[in-house]
Amino acid sequence: MGLFSRQMANVVEWEEYRDDIIFWKWTNREIKKGSKLIIRAGQDAIFMYNGKIEGIFKDEGSFDIESDIIPFLSTLKGFKFGFNSGVRAEVLFVNTKEFTVKWGTKNPVSIPTPSLPGGMPIRAFGTFNFKVDDYLCLIDKVAGVKQMYTVDDVRERVVAVLDQLLMKWISKEGKDMFNLQANAYDIASGIKDDLDMQISKIGITITDFNIASFSYPEEVQKMQNKAASQSMVGDMNKYSQMAMVDSFGKSGGSNLAGDMMSMQMGMQLGQQMMNNMNNNMNNNMNNVNQQPQGAGPKFCPECGTPVNGAKFCPNCGNKLI
Repeated sequence: MGLFSRQMANVVEWEEYRDDIIFWKWTNREIKKGSKLIIRAGQDAIFMYNGKIEGIFKDEGSFDIESDIIPFLSTLKGFKFGFNSGVRAEVLFVNTKEFTVKWGTKNPVSIPTPSLPGGMPIRAFGTFNFKVDDYLCLIDKVAGVKQMYTVDDVRERVVAVLDQLLMKWISKEGKDMFNLQANAYDIASGIKDDLDMQISKIGITITDFNIASFSYPEEVQKMQNKAASQSMVGDMNKYSQMAMVDSFGKSGGSNLAGDMMSMQMGMQLGQQMMNNMNNNMNNNMNNVNQQPQGAGPKFCPECGTPVNGAKFCPNCGNKLI
């Protein structure tokens, strides 16, 4: 009888564990008398019956289902195993660790900027962290229809909304469009809060969001490198002048996007050059007006004697002023 009983029993455990799986469902099998539940470190086990949660078990170890689990369930706590009868239930195993995921924009995100009417095309890369924090919501929105859920499933949800969030928070917090990394922390913080509001709908919380780098079009990166090498990063007039030289000199008409950017930067530079010319003319006029009136010559035009601004030459008496 003992051998026959052991043959009927089964072991309820996470059979297909992988680091990238968020949850896995043990299902469609009958739990018999003498069955064991095994919970490993970093796992929670959720007993489900008729689609509803019966109990959540978080302690790791091996448990006799009849004596250690059934008495703590909701509607099944009075269930009695028969010789041939068991209970058909589902057990959802949840990975409790915090996941770290790399992300990157699939295509450049066009960020509106006054200096470029067509927008600045920017890519971004980084990481985000998440973990499961609401089992009821997870079961209601995801686990009810899926056998398992993976990190890639969450990444797809994040990437689907990331472009809009990048556009929103770069526009809000990006003080210098040519040096967004300086405000990466503020941009990432805003994205994290918005992203968490959306992902929390499936029982998952975003615990961290980081932007490792921003990537600009090749033309802009070359301008940035040249500006840095010449210590002109903070001088936008010189920066824009170099932008026009690089863009007009190297595009050659083969890159439509580059040509458009060159034209826009050229127009911006033209305006800046006109402003600089006006400023120089005003400065010159001010210098002329500031010269002392009636200043005499330093030498006498008749005899060449030094006069040091005197009105009459001390040597020949010639009137100088």
